[in-house]
Amino acid sequence: MDTPETRLSAYLASLASRPLSVDTRHRIAQSLLDWFTAGVSAAAQPAARELRKLSGSMFPGDDKAPVFGDACAVSVMGTAFCNAGITHLREIDDAHRTAMLHPGIVAVTPVLALAAVRPMTQHQFETAIVAGYEVAIRCGEVLGSGHAGKFHMTATAGSLGAAAAAAVSLGLDARQIQHALGIAATQASGLWQFVDDQAHESKPLHPAIAVRNGITAAYAAQAGYPGAKHFMNGARGLYALLHGDGDPALLDKDLGATDRIHSTTIKPWPVCGQLFTVVDATQALLDKHDIQTNDIASVDIAIFPQALRIAKVDWPAKAAETSFSGRYCVAILLLTGKLGIQETENPDLTNPRLLALAGKITLQARPEYAAAFPDRRPGTITIGLKNGQMLSATHDIRQGDPEAPFDWAGLEKRLRQLAPDIHEKKAVAIADWCARQQHRTPGDLFQAPPAELFT
Repeated sequence: MDTPETRLSAYLASLASRPLSVDTRHRIAQSLLDWFTAGVSAAAQPAARELRKLSGSMFPGDDKAPVFGDACAVSVMGTAFCNAGITHLREIDDAHRTAMLHPGIVAVTPVLALAAVRPMTQHQFETAIVAGYEVAIRCGEVLGSGHAGKFHMTATAGSLGAAAAAAVSLGLDARQIQHALGIAATQASGLWQFVDDQAHESKPLHPAIAVRNGITAAYAAQAGYPGAKHFMNGARGLYALLHGDGDPALLDKDLGATDRIHSTTIKPWPVCGQLFTVVDATQALLDKHDIQTNDIASVDIAIFPQALRIAKVDWPAKAAETSFSGRYCVAILLLTGKLGIQETENPDLTNPRLLALAGKITLQARPEYAAAFPDRRPGTITIGLKNGQMLSATHDIRQGDPEAPFDWAGLEKRLRQLAPDIHEKKAVAIADWCARQQHRTPGDLFQAPPAELFT
């Protein structure tokens, strides 16, 4: 039967014989650098140590696939689980506006884990990443904002993206790929309730479990297990049961026209992406005006209502909540001119100057901004000065969006900013390895990144 699911699966299988464009190969290199930036940035965190410990307990083994941080004896599944969690710890991994998920974690992580122990060509390595992005994003767009408001899309659509990446890495045919996606769909889950229950520390487990689900699904399909063929559009498929409200046609519309990897956003700030336009607008005012915090009488923030479903922390009680508080992000940026790793992970939440400024800041959803979401994320900041002057800026495109992309030099600078403790030699080595991938001969055997890039 010819269905959107079968057409998508056939397209993924056909990638093996399709050359990738120069632009797509360059974008893959950028995505690899984004992934490494997120991983090395968080590798020394206590939460990363806990993930390594957890992975070692759950997935012991002696495979050679490296994990970020200290070496640990784990299987390939343990490597994928651990690296997916670590790369999400600092909320700096790439994102997607309309799919509302983090596609790079689920696309890149399983491929690099499998490539460390399984021979594949350079072309297979790259097309597996493209497949992971394609499926994660398409499934996210189909499920839509109604689903995203109730489920963590990286955990749901991300499971299918990871399955696609793993399936292409394993060289599965179209029938097997469809089964893998069906098996992954059965496992897709991820509740936002952790936000309401102040359990933010568990969020990195969502991509870790999604990647585990995807690899499991691909291996199961390879072993001959069948999956739900109508995993998205069936009467009891994801769309029907998990509050889907996007356009079902997007699952297979215009396959091959433009690789979805080009539509991602590389994040400039180590905070929740729902807050970027507000932060960008604040930075724009700081760049344009000599704003002294002692001169500020009021700060009013207006943001699209959907942002507050996720970035709903009014004022953080602990470091893990800083990235989800618009008032904190704006306050610390106005006070210090910085919103980096130090400000989000080691905040002085009792600083009298910070608290005094925060008391002048209000944040409200603006209903008329709702219609622009998710293609645009409008945010306005208005600063009232004690002399009566009003300063205002509105942004609806974020730095790092496809319309305002980073260049390669900007990504290298970003690596050093978001991984401030990285040694220069290692930063150069990571950037060089990622950049070289776009120039390697597609038919050559893929050379996995050296372990020292992870530690």
